[in-house]
Amino acid sequence: MVMPQLPQGPDPLSLRVSLDAPPGAAGRDGDAGRSIHAAIIMDGSGRWAAARGLPRSAGHRAGAQAVRRVVEAAPRLGIGTLTLHAFSSDNWQRPSCEVGELMGIFEGFLRSSVAEWVEAGVRAGVMGRRDRLEPSLVSAIEAAEAATREGRRLHLRLAIDYSARDAILDAARALGNSPEATPAKFARLLAEVRHARAPVPDLDLLIRTGGEQRLSDFMLWECAYAELVFTDRMWPDFDAADLEAAVLEFRSRHRRFGRVPETELIAD
Repeated sequence: MVMPQLPQGPDPLSLRVSLDAPPGAAGRDGDAGRSIHAAIIMDGSGRWAAARGLPRSAGHRAGAQAVRRVVEAAPRLGIGTLTLHAFSSDNWQRPSCEVGELMGIFEGFLRSSVAEWVEAGVRAGVMGRRDRLEPSLVSAIEAAEAATREGRRLHLRLAIDYSARDAILDAARALGNSPEATPAKFARLLAEVRHARAPVPDLDLLIRTGGEQRLSDFMLWECAYAELVFTDRMWPDFDAADLEAAVLEFRSRHRRFGRVPETELIAD
C-alpha cells in the first residue's frame, strides 16, 4: 500500500489509510468546507507507559492531556462533533486496579474540564451504559452535561462503557416490527439506548492511534461511510498537528457514497 504524503512536523506522523479509500478531490456536497464529525479510538496509552518503564496509569493520565489538546484544536480544523472512545464494555475485563484508576481519571477529567469547556463553547456528553459506573462518576457526567449544554462551538462526546453491538441490539429490540422501522428512527433509538440523547451526523472521519487497524466495536452503525485513518502514534503523543494531518487526509478523499461521479458518467 502506498503511504499518503502529508504535511509533517518535527515528529512525523505515519498514516496508513483504508484499502478502499479512493484518492481524489474532496467529497460530497462541499465536504471540503463543511463541519465534520470525527471520532478517535484512543489507543496505545498502556504501551506508551510500558515503553518508558512507567505504570499503565501514567499512560492513561498522559492520554487525558492528549484529549485536552485535540478538544482545543478540533473547532479550528472544521470539526463540529468529536467522539472519543474512552472505555469499551469489553474493557471491564482488564485488571480491577486498572479499571478503578481509569474511572478515577475519567471523573477527575470531567470535573476539572467543565469551566474550560463552558468558556470555549464546548458541549460535552457521555454515551454508553451508566448503570455499571460508580455514582460519583455518574454525578460528574451529569454535572458536566448540564453545565455545558449551551455550548455551540464543539459537541464533544466521550464513550464510556460503550459497545456498538450491544447498542444496535438494544435499538433493534426496541424497534421490533414497528411500521416506523426506518433508518432515521433506528438512529434515534440507537442514540437513546446509550444516553446519547439525540442522533448526531453520521461519522465522517474515524482515527485510530496506536498502530492497530480495527474498529473494536465502536460506532459500527455510524461508521457505514466513514473514512478511516490509522496512525502508529501512541495516544499520549497525539497532538494538534496529528489531528490536522488526519483531517487533511480526509479532505483529500473523494467520497462517492455508492454513486458514480458525473464526470465518469460523461466519460462513459
